[in-house]
Amino acid sequence: MLSLSINQNLHLAFALLCLMAGSAGVAIADVTIDACVTENSISHPSLASDMQSLCGLSSSVGQLIGYAISGVLVHLIGSKGVFGVLSIPAGLVILVGMMTREAHVHNVAYKRASQKFMDAGKAMWMALKCENVWRPCIYMYISLALSFHIHEGMFYWYTDAKDGPSFSKEMVGSISSVGAVGSLLGVLLYQNAFKNHPFRGVLFWTQLLYGASGLVDLILVSRVNLKFGIPDYVVVVSDAAFSHMIGRLKWMPLLVLSSKLCPSGIEGTFFALLMSIDHIGMLTASWGGGLLLHAFNVTRTQFDNLWIVIVIRSILRVLPVFILFLIPSSDPNASILPTEMLKSKKADDMLENQSMEMAPLVSSVDQHLVDT
Repeated sequence: MLSLSINQNLHLAFALLCLMAGSAGVAIADVTIDACVTENSISHPSLASDMQSLCGLSSSVGQLIGYAISGVLVHLIGSKGVFGVLSIPAGLVILVGMMTREAHVHNVAYKRASQKFMDAGKAMWMALKCENVWRPCIYMYISLALSFHIHEGMFYWYTDAKDGPSFSKEMVGSISSVGAVGSLLGVLLYQNAFKNHPFRGVLFWTQLLYGASGLVDLILVSRVNLKFGIPDYVVVVSDAAFSHMIGRLKWMPLLVLSSKLCPSGIEGTFFALLMSIDHIGMLTASWGGGLLLHAFNVTRTQFDNLWIVIVIRSILRVLPVFILFLIPSSDPNASILPTEMLKSKKADDMLENQSMEMAPLVSSVDQHLVDT
């Protein structure tokens, strides 16, 4: 019995280690891509929205494919087989990394790594002290933190046979796939209609619509739709498409803004810092949603106060409009940071690297002259 418990703990620890390794790999690849996008956004400010829209489009298409085939794959090959299939995208990322062509730098001065690390830290601190940087960071955190997540409570209500519509797990998965379609529409709508509008105006309307979209769950939970003969599935699917579309419309200008807040030379590191702030906001929203469900005694089988939770969540979603003054109202295609923060040492580094690459050639010429 003891050996069985030890084996189970080892399997659990190994599974957690694999999940952490997978998350780390995704994070590293994501930060690398973000660094490239941010670097090009600084050098080409007018294309920042286009590049973020392309990234968002790719992400939405991937989500759509994943949600659409996840339920089918689980039934066909089981959960272990699905995890095996998930290794294919990771292999494709490795393949893309191997195919990417980069100039090889010879004789890298590794002793200067610590100095460059200190310089990057100083640059990050200088950027965070800039008013044009910390003000949007506060808004992004508060905006995400107040968007309480109550997905668990809604999921249990969806699948409840007594009070809810008693959706099957496959039907819940199809709802997620429709949400991915909404995200895709949100990216296309931002790219074609709102990318040239000021950040503050886009965020104002999307924040209001995001709060209003939460009230659709109130219609569903109160069963008002059934009084008008509208099936639950139609309401849920419409809500998923609309809320995800508005959520993506709200997220896209924040991504573009984040890419413009990164100083030259530390684009990837600083963008990762901004994304970590956003993820802390999402974590806060998850904890807040869980506490809200617990405070109103919403459980797997108890949904009497779920409507109160939905109302409070919708109100909290609207509150960030009162701190929109933290977001710059300038042209979204213009640079936001001061000019000195956009000056990079990369030119000096490239010159230094070119000098290093020329060093073997110079040495060979000198040796040839000595021999002659």
